[in-house]
Amino acid sequence: MLVLKVIAMHVLKAKPRLLRENFFALIRPHLKGFGSAMSASGQLISVHPEELTFEFELEKPSFCNLKVVNNTEHHVAFKVKTTSPRKYFVRPNTSVVQPWDSCTITVTLQAQKEYPPDMQCKDKFLLQSTKVAPVADVDELPPETFNKEGDKVIEELKLKVIYKALVQSGTGNLDESGMSSASRNLRQGSDGISGLDNSSAQEMQALQHLRAERDATIQQNQQLQREVETLKRRRAHKGEAGFSLIFMAFVGLFGLMMGLVLKYILSSPPTA
Repeated sequence: MLVLKVIAMHVLKAKPRLLRENFFALIRPHLKGFGSAMSASGQLISVHPEELTFEFELEKPSFCNLKVVNNTEHHVAFKVKTTSPRKYFVRPNTSVVQPWDSCTITVTLQAQKEYPPDMQCKDKFLLQSTKVAPVADVDELPPETFNKEGDKVIEELKLKVIYKALVQSGTGNLDESGMSSASRNLRQGSDGISGLDNSSAQEMQALQHLRAERDATIQQNQQLQREVETLKRRRAHKGEAGFSLIFMAFVGLFGLMMGLVLKYILSSPPTA
């Protein structure tokens, strides 16, 4: 079953929709048992990790990535909600995952001006998912996709938020009472050696953090570009509709004027 799943994921990424449908028609009998097991578990999608962890630092944004995996042979739409929408930036917050495929969600914690009490966070996230018809664009989803109506199945997964304070090593106070000068010198020497190791470790952590910020920024830019293209398409459609209405109004006004002129000409008495 694992081999079939891997083959399905490669075909989904490399082949067009028609070939995908034919492929699943061929392997569907073999995936029947696997799909039944997934249906029995009641999970359309799975999320990794199951909680959002942010490295909290004052006046600096923090990022966390979630991987959403479609466990079924159907198209599954998901939507992310949070109790603090002004505090977090989620992209994409709504999307459609193809069968056996996955999607990465980037959650950005906006820069904060103060630490939360005891570094405890009460914010919550809710991820809703449901089966949908095969669609190519999120804008094609009906507005009532995530409404709980009738026998529609809307699965919900709650995610909690965890804040982790960045560990910053610094030089401690070595002038303790009762410490001899020899002990202080020995402590300073060992601290100097460990300081070099700590600086190297800090540089590696800073480099990894910068790489994570770069990747998150690239993903956000790509998502914003897709949104801008969507807005351009919508404005183009609206512009075409507006032009048609203006043209019809102009034709109607021109016809009305011509009718008045003809009426005036026909009603005027003939000259001698």
